[in-house]
Amino acid sequence: QKADAYLASASIQIDREFLSKAKNLKVIGSPSTGVDHMNLDLIKKNKIKCFDISKEFKLINSFTATSELAFGLILALNRKIVSSSLEASTGKWGRERYQGNQLYGKTLGIIGLGRLGKISARIGKGFGMEVIANDIKNIKFNGIELVSLKKLALLSDIISIHVHLNKETENLIDKNFFNQMKKNAIIINTARGKIINEKDLLNALRRKKIAGAGLDVIDGEWLTDDKRSEHDLIKYTKKNSNLIITPHIGGSTKESIEDSRIFMAKKIVSYLKKLKKNNY
Repeated sequence: QKADAYLASASIQIDREFLSKAKNLKVIGSPSTGVDHMNLDLIKKNKIKCFDISKEFKLINSFTATSELAFGLILALNRKIVSSSLEASTGKWGRERYQGNQLYGKTLGIIGLGRLGKISARIGKGFGMEVIANDIKNIKFNGIELVSLKKLALLSDIISIHVHLNKETENLIDKNFFNQMKKNAIIINTARGKIINEKDLLNALRRKKIAGAGLDVIDGEWLTDDKRSEHDLIKYTKKNSNLIITPHIGGSTKESIEDSRIFMAKKIVSYLKKLKKNNY
């Protein structure tokens, strides 16, 4: 209630209730590229300055963590790492039961060929994968063919999502998309939960329309632990190994967390000094 500035956390919603208690707030700094945890219209209406790092390219171009995690999820699903490791910890050695698939020669479909999409494309090429992409812009990068969303769904063995959440991308991946995917394909989402229609994803997994999914994000991350444990996707993981969920750790590396928070803290301080100079 006394704060002039708030260094935002993606796990906390800045909504009407939050702002009603922050009568003294002058500036919000979010050290993340996504802004779906903040009601930007309401923040602006309350005359609060708001910063994020989505356009701070000098800073974020050095962050590769989210794309690296995407491939961690790909490998975990493709090689059944989690379930085989759990079984091995009991002394069982089910080598034959845990046959997976190599990445070499497979087709990687990237949705969003921006900063993270390009990093993911380079990693995919490093594995010897064929890489195709879909983007709203006519981006030319590393000889990668841009295709329609439908063609990407039809051709890809692995699909990785790297777009921002907005009105156009909410529920972008739905029943129709899953029906077009290969039955042995997997989908990875390290962007934002609402980009995938979660009910349609559950149906696709249950009916084996697709082979699996790896999620670093869900719709409802800001819920309390007890409510989050009742989330349909999380409940599904308790009895099924074809869905892996991590708690939004894509950007959680020492380098990206420290650098982005220090950068944003300095930006907030600079803004407050400017206000003070102007006798705000």
